[in-house]
Amino acid sequence: MKEYRLSQSETRFAEMIWQHEPIGSGELVKLCEKEMEWKKSTTYTVLKNLCEKGIFQNQNAVVTSLLKKDEFYAKQSRRFVEDTFGGSLPKFLTAFIGGKKLSDRQAEELKKLIDENRG
Repeated sequence: MKEYRLSQSETRFAEMIWQHEPIGSGELVKLCEKEMEWKKSTTYTVLKNLCEKGIFQNQNAVVTSLLKKDEFYAKQSRRFVEDTFGGSLPKFLTAFIGGKKLSDRQAEELKKLIDENRG
């Protein structure tokens, strides 16, 4: 699985792009200056890094995503389960639930998800 680990500031930057895409790179610089107090060079450096990671592209001064927000967070979640729980979804769910009781609705949603994805 390709690495998509981002720092907190890279994640915030990515969120801004996903929220405003497609966005002109000049407009992105202004937005980052206002929202994150970044200089133009910082914005372009971070953008270049995220483009190299295959998350965004900057073509003809227009920034768009190669990896949609939902896809990115799905990959992050799978990586977390792999790294932390040895890829065991049951171990992850046990830790996530942490002794709390599931509502009937939550239990039904999980059953449906399992049935739909049973291999």
